[in-house]
Amino acid sequence: MQLVIADTGPVNYLILIGHIDVLPALFEKVILPAVVRDELKHRKAPPAVQQWIAAPPSWVEVRQTANVIDASDLSYETLDAGEEAAIALAIELRAELILMDDRDGVLVARRRGFRVAGTLGVLSMAAERSLVDLAEAFERIKRTSFHYRQETLDQLLADASRSQ
Repeated sequence: MQLVIADTGPVNYLILIGHIDVLPALFEKVILPAVVRDELKHRKAPPAVQQWIAAPPSWVEVRQTANVIDASDLSYETLDAGEEAAIALAIELRAELILMDDRDGVLVARRRGFRVAGTLGVLSMAAERSLVDLAEAFERIKRTSFHYRQETLDQLLADASRSQ
């Protein structure tokens, strides 16, 4: 079983577009840092996200991060609490994959040697296994506050059609 840590973004957007169920199909279990759980519960989070995290499914595990990132490491300056906690927990647990969208967080995680997949990457993996219709999932994500480049969506769709 692959050890997967998730930041807030991918979980949030997968819930909003109705595809959160791809996570257990792809990874069996996903570990959320407690900070990420708290961000998902926050009063400013979308109601659907708050409802989901209020009674998380059995494939979600929430963990406190014991490992504190070295404050002198300037690469962590631009990260929010969820990103920092996800990377810290991945270091602590020796995770194989971090689910994260934020560009700065992704760069820091990759510098630390982690594989990283964002929301679009997770949807692409799910499409490879015929768990979602990628074009339809991208149409749904466009109706959220998710930031994306159209060229990225086009490339992922082209890649998916070539692999079928």
